[in-house]
Amino acid sequence: MQIKHRFISAVLWEGECENIREELTAALKSGANLREANLRGADLRGANLREADLIGADLRGANLRGANLRGANLRGADLRGANLRGADLRSADLREANLIGADLSSANLRSADLRSAKGISPALCTPLLMLHDQPGPIRAYKLVNAASVGPFNGGITYEVGGCYEVPNACTDVSEQCAAGISLATLDWCLREWCKDYRVLVAEFYATDIAAIPTATDGKFRVHRCRIVAEKDLTGFIRGAATPEPGTGGEDDEAQ
Repeated sequence: MQIKHRFISAVLWEGECENIREELTAALKSGANLREANLRGADLRGANLREADLIGADLRGANLRGANLRGANLRGADLRGANLRGADLRSADLREANLIGADLSSANLRSADLRSAKGISPALCTPLLMLHDQPGPIRAYKLVNAASVGPFNGGITYEVGGCYEVPNACTDVSEQCAAGISLATLDWCLREWCKDYRVLVAEFYATDIAAIPTATDGKFRVHRCRIVAEKDLTGFIRGAATPEPGTGGEDDEAQ
């Protein structure tokens, strides 16, 4: 089975595997240069393509459902009509990729680089866009570590009753992680939770939202918010600490 260049038909790899999924995996393991490979219509369901270099590859109509593309370099790749449902695209480079008609349902695009990517329909892959239409106070969650700062970039110490603001929060929805106050859904916080971490309840308005990243897995950014409570994680996470009295509910003095 051969894998050819998409433009000049030169053979980039030739092997004896039974299907294209196994052949591509073997080629990548061998270190073959598969940039601009012709993989149009390939059945790559569940393939392990982690950190694969597929710059400029033709993946039109390819079935990548459930594939592991974490950290893959897909810059400039043609993914028109590709099935990426449930694919792991965390930290993938999708700059300038063509995603017109691609199915990104349930795909994990956390920290993926989507700058200049074409054809993404945010409304079809970003359920949290509903936050923009909420008429009053909105609540979401803030994950903090034992020091009460964000576990990834830190910089702000959060306390119940405190109001916080980052005026220069990044408003680019193609940036999954950037400057701003990062809030999230409860399931996102629980997935990222570690021992001694806490989950705070934050309140904000739709006008405070800086960016809801396209195809986010549950995290978004706001310019400002107020911490109104600490979430009691009893029943959610074994071993999670119960909030001290006065921190688990509304902070009356901050109303």
